[in-house]
Amino acid sequence: MRSTPPSPRRWDGSFVHVRARRSLRVDGDSASRLLRCGQSDRCRDCGNRVEWYHRTGERPIRLHPQELPAEKVPATCHWHVSCGVAHPAGDGSGWCRLPHAMLCPAHDALPVVPELAGLRRALAVNSRRLIDSGAFVPRSALSNTQAPPTTTCRPARPVVQLLYVRYLANRPVDEIQCVAQARRRHRCTSPLLTPETRAGVWTLVPTITTHGQLPLPGAAMAVYAVTGLPYAEQLRWRAQRCPEHAVTPAAPDVTVTEWESFDPLIHHEHIHTRLPTLARPHGPAGRSRRATQS
Repeated sequence: MRSTPPSPRRWDGSFVHVRARRSLRVDGDSASRLLRCGQSDRCRDCGNRVEWYHRTGERPIRLHPQELPAEKVPATCHWHVSCGVAHPAGDGSGWCRLPHAMLCPAHDALPVVPELAGLRRALAVNSRRLIDSGAFVPRSALSNTQAPPTTTCRPARPVVQLLYVRYLANRPVDEIQCVAQARRRHRCTSPLLTPETRAGVWTLVPTITTHGQLPLPGAAMAVYAVTGLPYAEQLRWRAQRCPEHAVTPAAPDVTVTEWESFDPLIHHEHIHTRLPTLARPHGPAGRSRRATQS
């Protein structure tokens, strides 16, 4: 008589043995803390898909989402990805990656590479299709339709100086958001600047150009400097992590940091020549102070 093997399910259909779920973690020796899941994006200029990667030194770069045969691409254009980090060279295989900046159809001053003309033409056709269908609006069109900027005391994209390097932030200082993964596997909503942490200071500094560029005549700009904070705090700002995730190295990043290397000639529209004013207090005390001043 042959015995009947036990059923893997209970009477209600649930499994008898359930595997414990393992949380995704980043190894301490990993060269990149960026999760590959969810790093697909669209170019703001042409609307085509791109993938974000970190370069050496955690500098972000956008790569074309598809691999290309290495024999059909010039050797000087080869990129490869190793351990989540993009490197500007081939890896010896028959495939390579390409930076999107070499293919973006919205840029007219790109070097002429005959081997990439067909791919760039296909991206241009796809970009035109997205624009005609209304699925994508180029950044240049948005800047032309928007109203002229009014005088504001709160820069929308401030210049932040940390570790003696100037960066252009993607949002106001008090709205810069942590890029780490929260417990529910979404992006942390905590800001970098909290009431419990030390804040930087706004200061006027000379507008210094990079090496090889002509200096701007007599220009001063408002910079939010965190160089007076401890070194660990500046590293936290550079990694764009809230105080809680700064001490949690196992938490990965769900998106790239939003710091952009500041160039006064390219980002001249974000240069503010006066310091942001503090918010006036509301209530009887504030009204009495304004009445006294008037």
